[in-house]
Amino acid sequence: MRVCVIGTGYVGLVTGVCLSHAGHEVICIDNNEEKVKLMQSGQSPIFEPGLSELMQSSMEAGRLQFSSDLGAGVKHGEILFIAVGTPALPTGESDTRYVEAVAKGIGSHLDGSSYKVIVNKSTVPIGSGDWVRMIIMDGAKERQKELVPAGGGGGSAEELKLAFDVVSNPEFLREGSAVYDTFNPDRIVLGSNGSRAITMMEELYQPIVKRQFAEDKDAPEVPVVVTDLSSAEMIKYAANAFLATKISFINEVANICDRVGADVTQVAKGIGLDSRIGNKFLNAGIGWGGSCFPKDVSALVHTADDYGYEAELLKATIDVNCRQRLVALEKLQHELKILKGKTVGLLGLTFKADTDDMRDAPALIMIEHLNRLGAKVKAFDPLVSQSGLRHGLTGVIVETDPERLADSCDALVLVTEWKQFLELDFNKMASLMTDPLVIDGRNYLHREIMEKAGFRYVGVGR
Repeated sequence: MRVCVIGTGYVGLVTGVCLSHAGHEVICIDNNEEKVKLMQSGQSPIFEPGLSELMQSSMEAGRLQFSSDLGAGVKHGEILFIAVGTPALPTGESDTRYVEAVAKGIGSHLDGSSYKVIVNKSTVPIGSGDWVRMIIMDGAKERQKELVPAGGGGGSAEELKLAFDVVSNPEFLREGSAVYDTFNPDRIVLGSNGSRAITMMEELYQPIVKRQFAEDKDAPEVPVVVTDLSSAEMIKYAANAFLATKISFINEVANICDRVGADVTQVAKGIGLDSRIGNKFLNAGIGWGGSCFPKDVSALVHTADDYGYEAELLKATIDVNCRQRLVALEKLQHELKILKGKTVGLLGLTFKADTDDMRDAPALIMIEHLNRLGAKVKAFDPLVSQSGLRHGLTGVIVETDPERLADSCDALVLVTEWKQFLELDFNKMASLMTDPLVIDGRNYLHREIMEKAGFRYVGVGR
């Protein structure tokens, strides 16, 4: 099938590349000319395991191209994905101006010559399906006014008989494993009032539903949830809100464990074996970050407020997470007392491993507070340190290797669960430190190994 993906962030680029790998003819559109040139040269603008290889192979096969020409993309695609960002505003609601601009642009390029499926892949407020349809029609009407001379008659957008339907197709991709998640999804959600659109979307995803590119090709077919627009939009928000709540819950339990002498890792194991609970998202630590959980939980709270409902549980989920980001700082103060004049090294900067994403990363909050308390902050991150990208980082010295990080430090804080951190020469690092103290903000390191290397080990809820 012919596909157009508008927006080449994490979701858009991964979607476009994976659909082209699955055999579809894909054009990815972005209004950033420099970014388009980079992708046309075969380079990915984001770090995502496995993405660059698939991107290059699909380009070589002639199934994937990149352009800044929205008109060409609309003309090419039977199915048009809107995959632009919807960042959070200070109020908590989503900023939908980029979605609006794209929808209007699509409308201005529709000529009624063929049926189109317009897919909301961006995480948009509940009820946005009908809103996007309205914006597309408005864009088409404005274009018609430009084409028809003043007083010269001509038809409206309705008279053009534009044939299109809007589909909500939320993504459930985890940064760092987005390619894997695309080909091995738990479910595919399709929300629309148009049966023709649903049929085309089911055809589009057939190779993935049949697990042709899955790790386990003998697994049952991927469930496809077909529903209305609003329910599909709500599924996305509800899923992320539940996972965020589960993390905040185990962090709350960890804080109680710290006070009563229990070990939260053992508690999590014990409750995770309950099939009603499950063991995922039960890792206590310094809280969640990134681009999805903070934005989506806040947006759902804002939606509830708009409709006169007080989402108290979700507000508590956010509050617990905000407090949890200071737990490592509190442990540093408990161990070192005064932090002014001390040097603290951060192991990891990104909000999670296998990504270069620094959006709402807990490390940023830690750097801010450590600076305020007069500490010198250093950091080492396998990706940030090597790439030279600093993402506007201030108040921190980014070291090029773990030994430089440890040198003269009064404490290390494990912030991100990079696999490389399990292989570090902790004996050497401890010998370089002023005080071999490690605060394991993710309960990721092995206490026995760290203590054998000479560290004082402090976990979260342990």
